[in-house]
Formats: sequence, C-alpha cells, structure tokens
Amino acid sequence: MQNFSDTADQILPEIDRLGGRLGAVREAVERVIFGQNDVVEETLVTLLAGGHGLLVGVPGLAKTKLVETLARVLGLDARRVQFTPDLMPADIVGSEVLEENEQGRRSFRFIKGPVFCQLLMADEINRASPRTQSALLQAMQERQVSVGGQRHDLPAPFHVLATQNPLEQEGTYPLPEAQLDRFLLQIDVHYPDREAERRMLFATTGAIEETVPTVLSAADLIAAQRLVRRIPVGESVVEAILGLVRAGRPEESTDADVKNLVAWGPGPRASQALMLAVRARALLQGRLAPSIEDVLALAGPVLRHRMALTFAARAEGVSVGDVINRLTQPLR
Repeated sequence: MQNFSDTADQILPEIDRLGGRLGAVREAVERVIFGQNDVVEETLVTLLAGGHGLLVGVPGLAKTKLVETLARVLGLDARRVQFTPDLMPADIVGSEVLEENEQGRRSFRFIKGPVFCQLLMADEINRASPRTQSALLQAMQERQVSVGGQRHDLPAPFHVLATQNPLEQEGTYPLPEAQLDRFLLQIDVHYPDREAERRMLFATTGAIEETVPTVLSAADLIAAQRLVRRIPVGESVVEAILGLVRAGRPEESTDADVKNLVAWGPGPRASQALMLAVRARALLQGRLAPSIEDVLALAGPVLRHRMALTFAARAEGVSVGDVINRLTQPLR
C-alpha cells in the first residue's frame, strides 16, 4: 500500500491545478452531450486511467458524437473506422505494398492504417467479424502492431473508444472474451430523460450548432495519466476491490448463489482496472484519494463485461447487473 502521508503534500498541488481544467473539459463535453452525465464521467475516467472504453447502446444515443467531442476537447488526433462485415484487418492496422524505384529495385513499404492515431473510434465494432475485431488486440494491449514481421509503435497516448449495438440486433457478432477484457470499462448508454431530450431538440435543430473548445493537449492528458498512478489508495479501498473481484469468481466465492449463477468470473485484470478507475474518478472530482463510493460507482462498468452467467441463470432471467448488485451489497 502507498504511504498516504508521504505523498499527499507532493501531489495535492498537482490535483488542485488539474482539477479546474478537468472540470472545464467535462463542462465543454456536456454542452453538446445532453442527459448523459454518467456516460461522460465514465468515459473521462477511462481516458484518465489510460484505458479503452466500450460504449454499448442502441443507435442514435450520441455515442459517436461523444467520441468526436472528446477528441476536440482533449486535443487528440482522432480517426474513425466504421466496422462492417467485410472489413479486413489490413483496413485497420495497414499493409505493405511492393514498390519499384527508378533503378528498378523493388522493396516493400508499410502504409499505416487508421489505428495510427491517438484516439481511435471503432464505430459499431461488433458488426465486423471476430477476425477483424481481433486485429485490435495487440494495438490495445501493447500500443504497437506487427505487420510483415516488423513492429510499428503507435502514437502516445493511444486509446480506443468503441461503440457497440446490443447483441440482439441483427448483423452483429459477439466480441471475443480476450478483447472484451482489454476494455477498461463497459459504458452502458441509455436514453436521456425528457428534459435533456427537450434541450437536445432546440440545440441540434437550430441554424447554429454548438462548438466546443480545445481545453487540454495530448501532453496534458499524458501528465494526468501519470498523476493518476501516483494517487494513494487506502487499505480499506484496496481490500474492497480485492473482495469484490474475488467474490465474483465461482471457484472462490463463499456465496452459494454466485457459484450457481456465474459461469466464469473476472480475472486479475479486473482488479487492476478497478484500482486505476477509482483513482481516475477521484482525480476527476478533485479529491486526493478514492473512497468506497468510487468502488461502488465503478463496479458495474469494470465487471459487467468480464463475467458470464450460467445457462440456468439466463433461463431464470438473471442479469449480470443483478449479480454485481449482489456482490456490492457488503460494501453498502
């Protein structure tokens, strides 16, 4: 565990300086994204923690608009890939072409794909085949891609914000479990409330559309990500994270119902993701250290794509959210 007293005086001024700017980032995003405050917060937590986010919701809920807005506000070089059933891995990472110079010598030249950016928007990622989806695995985990036996580093920072339609819609493919685990958070996007939708009508159908300023730079975001990893975490929060994640594994859970409901539970990467996410949420809200409240707020986004239910649980109408609510009860 980090020594709280040793680091508090050192990082508190940095948190204070960054807190105002992060507040400006959030305010700018919420000027054009209506009624999705929790979604905005969870997406910013993902980026501050240095991870990737999976935004899940039906079409038309401004998922794509959110990613475009974040790219502008954070000053990131962004690219967009529309995932379709005929999309190939080379369409994402790039490919080698054979060229001939004036002397007749032939050589291969690597042409970079859209993955070579700081913020990649993978739009409707589950509409592509599993082979194409898996092309992002190395990029998301190692921040580099291999083509023709050569490794090519990606820019820093590098983040993937993918949008996904619900699996029950036609023409979609489930994401491989290994790729799901690479997403720091699964961010569920729901319909806005009536008042937010009313504001949206006036803001988006007028003659002038709201524009957002650039508040941070890529260098600022990298500095914030380094600060996140220096934020101290109290022993009670560490124990809460460990207890929550391990209780979701049927092999280790002491809850008989969890053993019957969960086919496979979250691995160690879930603990790492939750540890980073609670730190990032504390920084976003201008606090020196995370609390149990942060663990409760982020348990769903961290765990919901890292667990699978048994056939019996699905037959009874139990959802992953129901299981997570059961797991978090001891912390409430």
